[in-house]
Amino acid sequence: MLLSILLCAVFYACKSRVKNELPNNNLSAKVSMEPRPIITLTTDFGTQDHYAGALKGALLRACPNARLIDISHEVKPFDIVQAALVARHACPEFPEGTIHLVAVNCVYDTHFRFVVARSNGHFFLAPDNGVLTLLFEQLPEADVRVLTDSDPAHFPGKTAFSAAAAHLAAGRPFEEIGPTAGPLTERIGLRPVITPTRIRGTVIHIDNFENALVNIDRNTFENAAQNRPFSLFFKRNDPITRLSQRYCDVPVGEPLFLFNSAGLLEIAVNMGRAATLLGLKVEDVVELVFEE
Repeated sequence: MLLSILLCAVFYACKSRVKNELPNNNLSAKVSMEPRPIITLTTDFGTQDHYAGALKGALLRACPNARLIDISHEVKPFDIVQAALVARHACPEFPEGTIHLVAVNCVYDTHFRFVVARSNGHFFLAPDNGVLTLLFEQLPEADVRVLTDSDPAHFPGKTAFSAAAAHLAAGRPFEEIGPTAGPLTERIGLRPVITPTRIRGTVIHIDNFENALVNIDRNTFENAAQNRPFSLFFKRNDPITRLSQRYCDVPVGEPLFLFNSAGLLEIAVNMGRAATLLGLKVEDVVELVFEE
């Protein structure tokens, strides 16, 4: 009898101890549900040097819980037009509250400065070198602030961007990040020339597949075409007279044009490299001619 009582006492004592040592499931669920800030990076740093890694380290030191997403580190050095193109088509896919770093041509002038812009629930950290005016047609004055916490040393963006990202990731008021920036450095992107019978555009980017992106979007094309037959002229190549929906709409090795997922006119070769095969490069003229 005494032995039975002792065994029961040991059993309940062990059960109580195990229960106390189990993790608090409710607390664990609560922690896992808290959103982690997302920070994207679009830079001209490349990946063979230390710059991208050093920037990521500074960001994680300032925001240990952040998720860092590389959009691209392969923007051509100092090319803010390419940076704006990449950011414009990638950043809207991220959830609201995302912090986007566009660190291209950071030390653009002896009096360079860094700014942060707020647009559609997203935040954009960038040098004031014209990249933001390429990204946005207009930004309210209250939605653009100067970043004052910068280090004038060789890698100033690392300090300014990590401090600003920490401020935003912590949910602190946007208005407290710095004073209003005033007028931004303006850079006007190339726009197509439109007449009743033609659209003259320009190649603005050659992508990794060597497709040529042109600054003519689908809406511009449809508004001008009005269901008329057309011909697409570029360089000394034969004109293309059919709009494709997919690359495989033409035989392998044949040229085509379509409107890509970003809505831009794209000249391509099915399973080939259009830029090389067709002799296309950035700033080449492309012309759509509509029949009367």
